[in-house]
Amino acid sequence: MKVMLVSDSDASQAAASVAVNVGHFDDPAERPGMAHFLEHMLFLGTEKYPDASSFLEFINHHGGNNNAWTGTEHTNFFFSVNDEVYPEALDRFSQFFIAPLFNEELVDRERHAIESEFRLKQKDDIRRVYQVLKETVNPAHPFSKFSVGNLQTLAGDPQQLRAELVDFYQSHYSADLMTLCLVAPQSLDELEVFAHKYFALIPRKPLLKDYPDTPLLSSNELGKLITILPLKEQKKLGISFSIPSISAQYRQKPLTFISHLLGNESEGSLLSWLKNQGLAVNLSAGGGIQGYNFKEYNISVQLTEKGLQHYQEVVYACFAYIKLIAEHGLEAWRYQERKNLLALSFRYQEQIKAMDLASHLSMNLHHFAPEDAMWGDYMMQSFDVERTRYMLSLMTPENMRLQLVASELPANQQANWYDTPYAVNDIDSDIMAKWRAPKIPEGMHLPAANPFIVADSFVRQEQDVAEVPVIVAEGAGFRIWHKKDDEFNVPKGHLYLSLDSAEAAKSARHAALTRLYVELLLDHLAEYTYAAEVAGLSYNIYPHQGGITLHLTGYTGQQEKLLAVLIEKAKGAQFSAERFHNMKAQLLRSWYNHVQSKPISQLFTALTVTLQQRSYDPHKMALLLEECSFDDLQQHVESFFEKIYLEGLVYGDWLASEAKTLAKKLRHILSLVTSPTNESSRELVNLAGRGTLLRELDINHQDSAIIVYYQSVGATPAEMALFSLLNHTMSSPFFHELRTEKQLGYMLGTGYLPLNRHPGIIFYVQSPVAGPTQLLEIIDQFIADFNYAVMQITNTQWESTKEGLIHQVMEHDANLKTRSQRYWVSIGNKDYQFNQREQVVSEVTKLTRADLIKFMMQKMRTKTADRLVLFSTGEQHRDNARTPDGKSINDLRAFKQTSNNFEF
Repeated sequence: MKVMLVSDSDASQAAASVAVNVGHFDDPAERPGMAHFLEHMLFLGTEKYPDASSFLEFINHHGGNNNAWTGTEHTNFFFSVNDEVYPEALDRFSQFFIAPLFNEELVDRERHAIESEFRLKQKDDIRRVYQVLKETVNPAHPFSKFSVGNLQTLAGDPQQLRAELVDFYQSHYSADLMTLCLVAPQSLDELEVFAHKYFALIPRKPLLKDYPDTPLLSSNELGKLITILPLKEQKKLGISFSIPSISAQYRQKPLTFISHLLGNESEGSLLSWLKNQGLAVNLSAGGGIQGYNFKEYNISVQLTEKGLQHYQEVVYACFAYIKLIAEHGLEAWRYQERKNLLALSFRYQEQIKAMDLASHLSMNLHHFAPEDAMWGDYMMQSFDVERTRYMLSLMTPENMRLQLVASELPANQQANWYDTPYAVNDIDSDIMAKWRAPKIPEGMHLPAANPFIVADSFVRQEQDVAEVPVIVAEGAGFRIWHKKDDEFNVPKGHLYLSLDSAEAAKSARHAALTRLYVELLLDHLAEYTYAAEVAGLSYNIYPHQGGITLHLTGYTGQQEKLLAVLIEKAKGAQFSAERFHNMKAQLLRSWYNHVQSKPISQLFTALTVTLQQRSYDPHKMALLLEECSFDDLQQHVESFFEKIYLEGLVYGDWLASEAKTLAKKLRHILSLVTSPTNESSRELVNLAGRGTLLRELDINHQDSAIIVYYQSVGATPAEMALFSLLNHTMSSPFFHELRTEKQLGYMLGTGYLPLNRHPGIIFYVQSPVAGPTQLLEIIDQFIADFNYAVMQITNTQWESTKEGLIHQVMEHDANLKTRSQRYWVSIGNKDYQFNQREQVVSEVTKLTRADLIKFMMQKMRTKTADRLVLFSTGEQHRDNARTPDGKSINDLRAFKQTSNNFEF
């Protein structure tokens, strides 16, 4: 077993990950999904720790998280936990691979969990398109296997299935096929002791990996056009090329270099040219599946209506740009640009959570030489011109497949398992001949040298750094906060600027136009800012209940330059009628597609729409936007900027003097274009005294779904503490009882959900086996029974539970990004002392079991509880469906207009 140890003295948690070189490629032909099934079963008891729920409960009670996934050739298991119980957690975890029980009574239960997971994605277009890919590759290649599994593939006598499971485990799981990564605050010497003590007993068996040396795509599968009909409205073109395995090329990364040029979005680029022709709205290059003997290199294009009709022109343009790269792009300085960017990214990468790091590095030990495991993703040692030219030579029409995804395309067959309609056809030889010899069109050219790239960057020091953000500029309709980072020591910064306007979202129509303005603005700015984004400077503009926010991040030496570009181009933005039409169509597609999302996702959206006065139903916004013209948008933008309230945060490697200078510039710019106003209010519906409110959604899906939401009557630290602890105490038992024991579904849980500062707790389930009335009865029974469960907890267990929550709330910020987000959320919550966490923790320490029981008895008893129940009835539950007891919300607009509100 290869082992990597990471000692991080600043880590607030410890983590571990085991990655096994076993995946669905190893499934027996008669048992698709066996590797995935095994992954599930390993969590459910070992000889040393036989209780099926003990690992999950242990991790949860000690402030941690755990998960696992099964891929084509690997399975990854990982967890994090408070470091003081790390040794016991490692002991429990390692037993998965030493002496798992595979309890026969759990075999049937867990294959139903696999079935729920399978059915959850049956209407997911990503999975549906992926299945078509599996069915249209070489059927002799293991990639063609069905990977997830379900009740059909895992059918049969549980005793026999358990025997097959044990045989699979014995035949495929071996120490030499595993990698282990430990990340913790302990020293390397201590971690080495842990690795030997807990993992040395994992058996090593004389096993050999024996995947067939057959191509993923033979001549029978190449040169084809595959048309696929999605459930969601979309128009996508995929151009994929068959390339041999690239695993040995990670030090040079020739495909990364090619993608650097093909995926460029600046003026003259492939995407820029396609946009100017009205053919596409987005493009990415470099994705695709890969494995032991294959790589599928993808160019993915999001088409306009015109682009779909003229997709052959889009393909022609792609081949023209590939030709341009081959003839003029293989220059050392271009490679050096990308190399410098990756080197800077590695040097100043921000720390990630211990669990994510452990999982990532355990996988890297499979893909890279051990000495490269830390930085193999960032390596670009030297420019191999011949290897790069060879890769480009494989990007030909003969070595290509096209995939068109749109609802209006022809189809003559259906994919197994997911029923995806599709068709496979040969591409006309005359068209192939045109693509084989493209001419580079006027206006298409390679990018110039990137002015934003720096060879290196350095952190500046400043004396008297404030402990928390402080106001550096304030006036009518204007406030800027600043904090110089003095901990993470990276030459990066985060700049948040929120523009509040009363016109932003005062109606669904206003909110729709604001969102369209944001989309048009992002589209307009892309060409001017792409070079900066490539150079490690990124930004996002997003709408919210009160207006829009700009978040800009990256190397501080260049942030002001990018901000100046953004302001200049945004001020003078002149949207064309064609871009307006294309971006409007794209946004409408997104909103109309929401009805195809998972039921539980639609209910979560409906929760905020029901309770927040300035949140609106996507379908309603789409209907209103349909009627809006180009002139309507321009008038809305003018109204939006008539009166603005600006609040900002400058955090990171920014000196106080720089923040003050920036604030003056921003204030001056605002004075030229707008008048000051007050911050927009964010109203939340007050549920007090309303009893059980019901809102049913009509969702076309086989599963039923439900969300039960309880709202706090106030927003004090004491109430935040109570609701947080209630959720923390309930989450693990709820998951175990409803998913593991009752097998109600794959997606379920509890959650602490603050809305507009107000604490709340939710219980949610998406179920293929029970309707909403039954689900509500089960949730109510769980809450009623939980009173008694809390009474049974010992004082030691209670204090341990509270300590686990305190660890989560006070978890040390992993990096500059996390810290900036916490500060920005604090400003949004008017937590101007930036100590709400500490106040909540102080209240948690005071809470007793009696406090929780009293609250549940007074506020969560079904006959008297004030709560909101959102639900949908699955297709298979409609014949005997009963409506839950409560007052129905039939007219949402009237409900919101007549409700009392919390104002914030």
